[in-house]
Amino acid sequence: MDYTVRAARITDIDRFVALSGGQIGGRGSGTALDAADMLRQLVYLPHASILVAERRREIVGGAVLAIRPSVRAGGYVGSIDLLAVAPGADVDAVTEILLAEALRSAANKGCASVEAPRPDDPAERTRWEERGFVELGPRMGRTLAPAGAGSRRTR
Repeated sequence: MDYTVRAARITDIDRFVALSGGQIGGRGSGTALDAADMLRQLVYLPHASILVAERRREIVGGAVLAIRPSVRAGGYVGSIDLLAVAPGADVDAVTEILLAEALRSAANKGCASVEAPRPDDPAERTRWEERGFVELGPRMGRTLAPAGAGSRRTR
């Protein structure tokens, strides 16, 4: 089946939260935002990308990429905070297109690397490793060549 990936719209957030299931928490204590409220805000921020995968105009997956500066990494670091695939969707295909787009977005935003929580499931970990991620303790990561960096020399 053909899947497409695009930037999420505010109207996609409730479906994304629903398909994420137990991967994201509800309302915390005090003034914490619930997951849907947080994602609605991230839709508009330049240092984040919320992506959704679709099949026949139905959302079948999504990913959240947040960007932060890091002196240690020598630039910005992208963090794939969440990647969710709906039951019944082709997990490999949806993961592939979401990761590819998240990596492209991170490179375009000048990230030197991308990291994500290390999956507990060995099959899921293998999917990430096949896409260039390596284990870094409790996280996985990979380096990137930021967009436009092809002509720079490294020593």
